Amino acid sequence: MSPSRPFFDPETGELDTVPLIEEAIPLARLIGAIVLVALVPILFRVVFNGLLGLTSGLGFLYMLASQFILAIGTGLVLLYVIVRANQIIDE
Repeated sequence: MSPSRPFFDPETGELDTVPLIEEAIPLARLIGAIVLVALVPILFRVVFNGLLGLTSGLGFLYMLASQFILAIGTGLVLLYVIVRANQIIDE
């Protein structure tokens, strides 16, 4: 007996979009939250360097902070996807 495939209707073999969307919404919220947090240093850099005309090492640090946040966020998203996939397989 072959194992059932997640997100596919076992009777028809077609893609079942309802559970797929139910899984995509929390993932999209997680990605959105990470992007919003990463936007804070980017906006500080734009304000300080672009609008106020201050050129200093602060802009570089803000850019570095936003890239660090995005890197950590990418790791969190990948961990979430792996853990959730294992949970779905166990169900």
